[in-house]
Amino acid sequence: MKVSLFATCLVDLFQTDVGKATVELLETLGCEVTFPRGQVCCGQPAYNSGYTKDAKEPMKKMIDTFIDEEWVVTPSGSCATMFQEYPHIFKDDPIYAEKAQRLADKTYELTDFIVNVLNVTDVGASYHHRVTYHPSCHMTRLLGVKDAPLTLLKNVKGLELVDLPNSYNCCGFGGTFSVKMGNISEQMVDEKVNCAVETDAEYLIASDGGCIMNIDGRMQRRGETMRTKHIVEILTQHEGV
Repeated sequence: MKVSLFATCLVDLFQTDVGKATVELLETLGCEVTFPRGQVCCGQPAYNSGYTKDAKEPMKKMIDTFIDEEWVVTPSGSCATMFQEYPHIFKDDPIYAEKAQRLADKTYELTDFIVNVLNVTDVGASYHHRVTYHPSCHMTRLLGVKDAPLTLLKNVKGLELVDLPNSYNCCGFGGTFSVKMGNISEQMVDEKVNCAVETDAEYLIASDGGCIMNIDGRMQRRGETMRTKHIVEILTQHEGV
C-alpha cells in the first residue's frame, strides 16, 4: 500500500523526530511511504484568522500536490481536519471542488489510518512507563477520531495508561488563540498541566504537535518533571526487545 506523508509545518520545523517515527511505523506496517516535496502549509493559521482568500493559495497548492496519491496520512489530527474542510471551502470552485473532495476522502490522521484502514490494533511496541493521554479538540470534536489512539496505546506492552482528569478540556493552544488571548490561554494550559501532574504519569501523550508544544512549554516554565511525547514516539518504542 502506497502512503503519502503530509508532514505538517510543526513537524517540519520543530518536531522532525515525529516525522521520522511516522515513516518508520508505516514502513514497519508494510506501507510504501512517499513524501511529495511540493507540500506547504495547509492554510489553517490564515484560514482560522479570517484570511480565507489568502489561505486558498496554499490550499490549492496542497490539493495539487497530493491529488494523485493513493492515501494521505498525517501525524496531526488538526491538519487532517483542515483537509476535511477543503470541500466546504472550495464548494463553489469549478476547478477545485471535486479535487478537494477526493483529497479529503483519502486523508487520515495516523492512528485512525492504522486502526481503521490497515485494521491493526497492536503495532508490536513496548514501553515500560506510566503515561496519560490528552485528546486534542480538533481530532476528537471535529475529525471524530477518539478511540484509535487509545486502542493502540492500550496494546503497547508494559505501558501503564492512566486516565487524564478533565481530559476533553482544551489545552489553550488553539493556534492563533494562544497568541491573541495569551492570558486566557495560560490559565487553560495551567489547568491542563495541573490535571496531568495529578496522574503521577511520567509522560503526557498527544496526537497533535500544537498541543504538545503548548503543554510541554508550560511544564518547562513551571519546572515540572513530566514531559510530553507524540503518540508515534511511543508506538515505535521496543524497550526490552
